[in-house]
Amino acid sequence: MRELLGVWLKDLWRYERALRGPAELYLSLCNRHEVLEAAPGQTSGYACCWAFTSHLHAPTVLPSLGQRLLQRCLEQAPIAQQYAPTPTTAPPQISVLIGHRGLERLPLLLATLASLAAQRQVRFECLVIEHSDHSSISNQLPAWVRHHLCRVPQSTPYNRSQTFNVGARLAKAPVLVLHDNDMLVPSDYLSRIIQRLSLGYEVVNPKRFIFYLSRQHSEAMLAGTSTAVEHAPEAIVQNLEAGGSMAITRQGYEQIGGMDEDFVGWGGEDNEFWDRCLTLPTWIWGYEPIVHLWHRAQPLKQQDLNPNLDRLRQRLSIPTEERILALVGSQQKS
Repeated sequence: MRELLGVWLKDLWRYERALRGPAELYLSLCNRHEVLEAAPGQTSGYACCWAFTSHLHAPTVLPSLGQRLLQRCLEQAPIAQQYAPTPTTAPPQISVLIGHRGLERLPLLLATLASLAAQRQVRFECLVIEHSDHSSISNQLPAWVRHHLCRVPQSTPYNRSQTFNVGARLAKAPVLVLHDNDMLVPSDYLSRIIQRLSLGYEVVNPKRFIFYLSRQHSEAMLAGTSTAVEHAPEAIVQNLEAGGSMAITRQGYEQIGGMDEDFVGWGGEDNEFWDRCLTLPTWIWGYEPIVHLWHRAQPLKQQDLNPNLDRLRQRLSIPTEERILALVGSQQKS
């Protein structure tokens, strides 16, 4: 009751003002103790002035606030789905790289691809890099998607970094989007990345809010019996930085050494990569909503003693430029 009263007295008026306010004021919502930095110039977006991710608190107490925020976001940045993008013979401006393994997340991958297929005013390609000893999905992907099997023994843990490094070598475009297989994006997602890069940046973190759907909500969406806004999201996450989805020029990716493949399994690789990204001109002001579909947690995510977190601490204790030199050298040898 005390928590509910606090939200009513201290948060409700802030949410009402932002949700009913002009333009993109809703993007300025955060927790009471948090501080945001507005994007420079007339471009929308906010940077989170704190380390690591956080959950919006008020919607966990009053779920209707989360549902209304999601609805407002998708009114301004709608998510659509279609089977294939508009055909073109012109070279792509962006290559979207998605790592994948197994059949369990195939429905999520297909929904993610459908949201990418609905992208407007941008030329792009999509590469799905399957990390396995054999392909279980190549004959189930849409024809417009490029598939590559990164052949590893089946006993080898999933290596997200390796899939992106392989995809970067195969990509045809000068810009790479490193994207997870469970995230639905608005229809202007890629074109807005191009706009930010045109301002002189080499790295773009587009994400402002990640709306995590419940298992039941996700399954209903995948079955076509529910929309994204029909129920309140289970959680709303801010400040995901390199996790989930981000863009970087191919030149920038090579310049900082790509992803560190020593991170095997869940966690750490995106934080370490982001630290190196910050040596490049980086757009840090998030502006996009993303809808995250439910799936079972990665095995290491459930462990209190995740070796990747120790590895991350060890890596970050090394000067950034030293790590870049070492990774560039290892990439050139591979």
